[in-house]
Amino acid sequence: MLRFLTAGESHGPALVAIMEGLPAGLELSAGKIDHELQRRQMGYGRGGRMKIESDHVRILSGVRHGHTLGSPLALVIENRDWQNWQDQMGQKIPSKPVERVTRPRPGHADLAGCQKYGRDDIRDVLERASARETAARTAVGAVARKLLAEFGIMVGSQVIRIGPVTADLSGMDWQASQERVARSVVGCADPQAEQAMMAEIDRARSAGDTLGGICEIRVTGCPPGWGSHVHWDRRLDARLAGALMSIPGVKGVEIGLGCEAAARPGSAVQDEIEHDGYRFTRRTNRAGGIEGGISNGEQIVLRAAMKPLPTLGKPLETVDLETKGSSRAIKERSDVCAVPAMGVIAEAVTAFEIARALCEKLGGDSLEEMKRNFKGYLEQIERT
Repeated sequence: MLRFLTAGESHGPALVAIMEGLPAGLELSAGKIDHELQRRQMGYGRGGRMKIESDHVRILSGVRHGHTLGSPLALVIENRDWQNWQDQMGQKIPSKPVERVTRPRPGHADLAGCQKYGRDDIRDVLERASARETAARTAVGAVARKLLAEFGIMVGSQVIRIGPVTADLSGMDWQASQERVARSVVGCADPQAEQAMMAEIDRARSAGDTLGGICEIRVTGCPPGWGSHVHWDRRLDARLAGALMSIPGVKGVEIGLGCEAAARPGSAVQDEIEHDGYRFTRRTNRAGGIEGGISNGEQIVLRAAMKPLPTLGKPLETVDLETKGSSRAIKERSDVCAVPAMGVIAEAVTAFEIARALCEKLGGDSLEEMKRNFKGYLEQIERT
């Protein structure tokens, strides 16, 4: 089974990921992972932390001579800012008192985390709750993408909304949109919407506010049969929705038509089936490539909605943990808008879930064995 764990705090020495279940023989280098880490750091509206960090992964184990061994893969991403935080975040008791953080931010894990774990310093919670952890998940996703590419499966995304601005992507095919997204500072394929989004981000920054938005993620090349209908925790749609909801700030996930399907009659929601003489296809893709918890061979289409970040330039009212009196929330270093970065993270968690489903379906301890199994499965589909 493909799985992973991450560890590390936002201003600790490093982020760590251990990934288990990869087949032997997959070509892998740090450079492939670094490319995705750099994409995550880009985007209009990012904050000062991105000017400090230049994320680079070190592969500690699981790779020899450029190929995976089938043993656990250990990845480390150093935090350059750690050198400025050793007193606040060190493991040893500091020689002089460190100021406690006691003013929780509305919308963050600060207060609920302190209540759950019995802490009186919010930093004990916010450091791990920080979206900085997603750098480790982006690294894991980069490895998953490399595995998927061996089977012709690709994952991409595009920002379709920031704040009040919605992109017009009608008439644009997916490949063309991805080429434009790669050149956009907000990850949007609509040039006019891109300019309007940047203007909204500038306005929010000037007002000491933040903005959220929506990103669309698509998986191409996934054959039918990934996931299962037989148990709730094996349904591919449920697993993808859970993965996207685990990204800090994401509050809504749609697949295919999503919520719009609830307002339509069944005849305008289901996808009629055809056969082109070679394979089964759908006339439309309102289901978003998943039916009954199983991929159906069409593009998998997902959308993730991210709320505005809870760390504001002009903090909201809160209550001090120590005095219980009214106060203003703390002001940590943060972004104005992280929706473009969320798109990269969404690609990563999606890639991992698709790769996990692929490993479950194909089995195998080596990439060669998995490819043999994949060939046999495709032949089975052709006979259906």
